Amino acid sequence: MAQRTSEAQSHSDAVQRVQAAHSFAVQLPILGRVPLPRPEQLAFFAAIGLLAAVEIIEWPVALTIAAGHVLITDQHNRAVQEIGEALEGV
Repeated sequence: MAQRTSEAQSHSDAVQRVQAAHSFAVQLPILGRVPLPRPEQLAFFAAIGLLAAVEIIEWPVALTIAAGHVLITDQHNRAVQEIGEALEGV
C-alpha cells in the first residue's frame, strides 16, 4: 500500500512539473534538441490537424489557424516578459 502511495505521489509531482514548465525539448538523433510546445498547445495543434485530416476544414485554413496561434502565443509571452521586467524595476 505504501508503494502505491509513493508511486501516486511521484506521478503527481511529475504532472505538476510538466504543467509548470515553460518549454519542452526532445533529443533526436540527427536533429539534436528539438523544442516542443506546451502540452495544451500540442493538443490544440493535434485537434487542428485532426480536423484537417478528416476534411472538416481545409489544410490552408488549418495552417493559417496554427500560424496565428503561434504568433499570438509568442506576442503574449513577450508582453508578459516585458511586464515582469517592468515590475522588477519598481
